[in-house]
Amino acid sequence: MKKYLLPESGNFYKANLHCHSTVSDGKWTPEQIKQNYMAQGYSVVAYTDHDVMVPHHELSDESFLALTGYEMEINEPKDPQNPRKRKTCHLCYIALDKKEPPQVCWHREKYAALGNAANYHGLVKFDETLPDYERTYNHECINDMIKKGREGGFFVTYNHPVWSLENYENYIGYEGMNAMEICNFGCIAAGWFDYNPMVYDDILNSGKRIFCIAADDNHNGSTPDSFGGFTVIKAEKLEYETVTKALLDGHFYASQGPEIHALWMEDSYIHIKCSPAAEIYFNTGVRRAARLVAGEGESLTEATFPVKMEYGYVRLTVVDAAGKPANTNAYFVDELDLPEEN
Repeated sequence: MKKYLLPESGNFYKANLHCHSTVSDGKWTPEQIKQNYMAQGYSVVAYTDHDVMVPHHELSDESFLALTGYEMEINEPKDPQNPRKRKTCHLCYIALDKKEPPQVCWHREKYAALGNAANYHGLVKFDETLPDYERTYNHECINDMIKKGREGGFFVTYNHPVWSLENYENYIGYEGMNAMEICNFGCIAAGWFDYNPMVYDDILNSGKRIFCIAADDNHNGSTPDSFGGFTVIKAEKLEYETVTKALLDGHFYASQGPEIHALWMEDSYIHIKCSPAAEIYFNTGVRRAARLVAGEGESLTEATFPVKMEYGYVRLTVVDAAGKPANTNAYFVDELDLPEEN
């Protein structure tokens, strides 16, 4: 019996889940973002300006969906001798409900100074009975912010660990996020190697079950930083709660180019169908992996790999002839209904 890991029915929607506009420090207006992303085949953009959650439902129509969100940063104190040498943790919050839950971790005076964000400070909907939320760069505070986001009705992602100067001892202590950025194209475009499959494996191997996304984090300044990292969501229709439910369920993959057309389990094998590829990788939670390579002048469009209970989790990577990858989410073997004899 087949168990579809990407739903058999529905439509694929190309999405950018991390985006900055003129509401904060981006150079494109929300309207320009819609126009430019739709021209590149996108159907979904999550507007995640810094620290202020501003909805753009007026931009949504039968061909485009504007998701409501924001990004928060938690910084180490500045070193006066070298202010750029400080770690930071950035989290994106995407509202799961079109009606927009109150913005969590709000402070009435701080944190809305990037670009034009301060101009929108008074529009933020938050729980006025709560005290101002002070951010401190440590695991306790960051995990509390993630928890408040999840409980408050948001899909929470952990962003660009390389640009953030974070290492294993930092990110391995973060708990509860829905997903991490396996690719942040904006950071890659600016010179950081923020393609992070090893970070994803580190987090998975620590016992956390999270998804992976690819996003632009576009600001559209002097460095072109759009259309390089995207998440492809499989959903029945282009409606707000249908798409956010697909995010919660992990019905998507992350890509810098290749397409994944189908992904399913059958008996003890995982199967994938994809756009023409030069390589397909199979990785697990143990010291077991496989790699298929296309012959000269040929390409791969499908692959099958055996799955065993001892693997813990499995995930696939499709690499095209230009070296661009697409990454599936990790799938945990104890949820894949393997035959008992496996």
